Amino acid sequence: MTRVTPLDKLRVPLGGQEIELQQIDYEGGGMSLLRTRIREKSRFTVFEVDAQTAAEWGRALLRWAEAQEALRDG
Repeated sequence: MTRVTPLDKLRVPLGGQEIELQQIDYEGGGMSLLRTRIREKSRFTVFEVDAQTAAEWGRALLRWAEAQEALRDG
């Protein structure tokens, strides 16, 4: 049986998409994956990434957000 652990749930202010983050642990063991589930009205996009990819993606998101803050503050 696959174990799904909810991690976070976000709503995008513009567009209203719902983003859910879940940890996925498969019955056979091995590595945990991060599932990102995006709901746009009746359409869903779901993908799973390993820890290294999640870390790289997270750093890219932070760089972008920090650049946007600098533009607002500058």
